[in-house]
Amino acid sequence: MTKTIIKNGLLIDGNGGEPEKGSVVVVEGEQIVYVGAESNYSATGDETVVDAEGGTILPGIIDTHVHMMMEFSPIAERLATPFSFMYYKAAKHLETTLHAGITSVRDALGADLGIKKAVEDGLIAGPRLQLSINALTITGGHGDGYTVSGITTDILPSDYPGMPNGKCDGVEEVRKKTREMLRAGAEVIKVHATGGVLSATDHPEFTQFSMEELKVIVEEGRFRKGVKVMAHAQGAEGIKNAVKAGIHSIEHGIFIDDEAIELMKENGTFLVPTLLAPVAVLETAKDVGMPDTAIEKSKEVIEHHKASIAKAHKAGVKIAMGTDAGVMKHGTNLRELGLMADIGMTPMETIVASTKTAAECLGWEDKVGTLEQGKLADIIVVKGNPLEDIYSLANNETVQVVIKNGKIEKNIVETLVVS
Repeated sequence: MTKTIIKNGLLIDGNGGEPEKGSVVVVEGEQIVYVGAESNYSATGDETVVDAEGGTILPGIIDTHVHMMMEFSPIAERLATPFSFMYYKAAKHLETTLHAGITSVRDALGADLGIKKAVEDGLIAGPRLQLSINALTITGGHGDGYTVSGITTDILPSDYPGMPNGKCDGVEEVRKKTREMLRAGAEVIKVHATGGVLSATDHPEFTQFSMEELKVIVEEGRFRKGVKVMAHAQGAEGIKNAVKAGIHSIEHGIFIDDEAIELMKENGTFLVPTLLAPVAVLETAKDVGMPDTAIEKSKEVIEHHKASIAKAHKAGVKIAMGTDAGVMKHGTNLRELGLMADIGMTPMETIVASTKTAAECLGWEDKVGTLEQGKLADIIVVKGNPLEDIYSLANNETVQVVIKNGKIEKNIVETLVVS
């Protein structure tokens, strides 16, 4: 089996240590078989060599909060689009995401088992997927597409084969709906524990689901050999309820308070900031037909959001990178690292949050997230040194090479076979 050597670049392995010069990464099949000094590796002469050209070699980036089946669009456009068209668009979203340097994602609502199988079987190019299928939501809550006109306009269709509707109320309905998501292939359960910015009939600070309902969701996941729960949680009360119920990760965390931060630290709860989401709502509002309620709520929350994430980071809460891609265009995900730097994270901390910590959040730390012998060969090469300019990663042309499972998926640098 031919080996591939990635060389001539600064090595950032994802663990947070000092970058290394003069190191190489060697890949055989799907795995990394050597990481270390080039001088200590004996090349056979038959390897394929990827020349990093003085750039930086990194682990594949992990986005823990995406929606691969959508990009927000005007209601009129959604109503005029045939159902099956979303799958063809999803194939493009997946490829764009992969070429942006993202080799693994946690889909937070919308992708079904067919999408995952298509990627795994090589029918379409895309990042490795962890599925939530659909999100659990209360009647009238975030995720309920009911509008004040009395017409329901969900962002994504549901109630089709493989995609259960997520609305449920009361402990027994919640238990059954969780089981339906698990039956449909959910590898993580998604719940809306508060209202949200894009909801027409609620607010980010509104609390959804009782403590008893949240505990049932966690319990049902635990019964399935440790399936975790991720909670869309923006208001402080909803965040605290989710953490107390045993939920694994808090998504957004806009109005997080000191008590919630302490609870998250005590319980080892992950925080997925999605700082890009309200920024993107305001930037793209006119082009994609964002409702006026979403625009006003984004304006209201954006400074709270930044302050909350900064406070949580300073206190030592575990932060895993996530973007809410689908609310904004896919492939723009790595803007999130610059936004995390803006609230006080060092460039290295943003990279660790996007690799090692993100892998831990997904429960995949044994196979991805760092460049180490024995792990899957998910590797990217970028121009320059992102520690000197973390914002450069927002430009997809900065990402020169993308390798997933040992396969070169994108390459715009010189590749040669050593003879």
